Amino acid sequence: MVSRVIPVETFDLVIFGGTGDLARRKILPGLFRRFLSGQMPPEARIIGAARSELDTAGYREMIAEAVAEFGGAETNNTKGLQAFLERLDYVAIDARGEGGWAALAELVRSDVVQAYYFSVAPALFGDLAERLHKHGIASAQSRIVVEKPFGRDLESARDLNRTLAAHFDESQIYRIDHYLGKETVQNLMAVRFGNVLFEPLWNNHYVDHIQITVAETVGVGGRGAYYDKSGAMRDMVQNHLMQLLCLIAMEPPGQFEADAVRDEKLKVIRALQPVENHHIVRGQYDAGKDGPSYRDDVENARSFTESFIAMRVHINNWRWAGVPFYLRTGKRMKARSSEIAVVFKDLGHTIFEGDEARHRNILSIRLQPNEGMDLQVTIKEPGPGGMRLIDVPLDMTFADALGAEAEDVTDAYERLIMDVIRGNQTLFMRGDEVEAAWRWTDPLIDGWEARNDVPKLYDAGSAGPEDALMLMHRDGRKWREIKG
Repeated sequence: MVSRVIPVETFDLVIFGGTGDLARRKILPGLFRRFLSGQMPPEARIIGAARSELDTAGYREMIAEAVAEFGGAETNNTKGLQAFLERLDYVAIDARGEGGWAALAELVRSDVVQAYYFSVAPALFGDLAERLHKHGIASAQSRIVVEKPFGRDLESARDLNRTLAAHFDESQIYRIDHYLGKETVQNLMAVRFGNVLFEPLWNNHYVDHIQITVAETVGVGGRGAYYDKSGAMRDMVQNHLMQLLCLIAMEPPGQFEADAVRDEKLKVIRALQPVENHHIVRGQYDAGKDGPSYRDDVENARSFTESFIAMRVHINNWRWAGVPFYLRTGKRMKARSSEIAVVFKDLGHTIFEGDEARHRNILSIRLQPNEGMDLQVTIKEPGPGGMRLIDVPLDMTFADALGAEAEDVTDAYERLIMDVIRGNQTLFMRGDEVEAAWRWTDPLIDGWEARNDVPKLYDAGSAGPEDALMLMHRDGRKWREIKG
């Protein structure tokens, strides 16, 4: 198997916040790998823009250090790195003033694809958009990339969308969610819509329930001030888990085209039923041998913000009526794992007796670590002495299936940035999607805030609070084990 690298058009990419953590950890190292692969044309240029008083030479030195630390297997390619660094420029810029804008206008070319990555706080989006147009830098063909959070509630999301719409058309706005750039997430669509085997079974006649888990071993770390005003619901469920839910549950689009896919995702969000209070479990990690408690991390001894949330969700449509979706995400858990599990129903009738009859097919899609998927099927255990049934996985781990090529699977940010240059919005959220997600999320948050609900404590390094286990046990089901 040989992967194809399709070069993109020549571009100028301006990264506002070009000295920030995201730019150094993800964006620039990812672009370096795309450059080495031959996907980024030699004439392409990347322009860092930030408050820091650097010159281009200083910026190149900073990015060389970032690539050495975060660039992966190609960090020793000194010749390639030097060629990549020559593509970089830098402008010290004042997002809310006039400093640096004239210099930026001179650098950006009008005859190539123009993309502007807003790797800054959302409060600066409007200022940047206004000045790009005021100084004649952006055009009707320019593209902007914006990072989450896309607001903290419906009202702020609407305000943000109005701010962006005042300067850019929706077709120019790329709201990035790196989960949608993961290879396995895109393979989910290929498995569903590219195989006759699965789509006929993808409904309430055959599916018992679906679990979506995103577990992290880290705590809030240096994000304490932000996270304590956000929590797991705003930070993870409203965007990452919501997008995974949409891809699992959506109807087949008429064609694999950006708005056709996003129209179907929007229908899923609008079909979500309100969640009953007893179908929501919120938690906070307690102190453990590996670190302090959540409240110590955020320096707020009276914090009611959740670092864990689990919930039972229903979709009110023909395909999924009666099928529960169990969502779960948390910090300081037993392993780092992101998984979607489609659990199929029991056989309507079995010819086997006793324990031998209790087997289920499960399709597991692993997003991290060890990206891949497996289908649990039932077979006879080898050997004499009767019909003993066991469950075994039909495994498609990328590392095994692709061999050495698995190491070259494109990082989510690499793929998504190249899609921006291509003008492909399929894996990016549309403004009405964001607002619909907040319209569903806001009443849940308002409800527990009005009740002054206190999150349940759970041990760091565990699978979450006991109440989350009971959420499933009451339904005669159980969570899948969190495994790294």
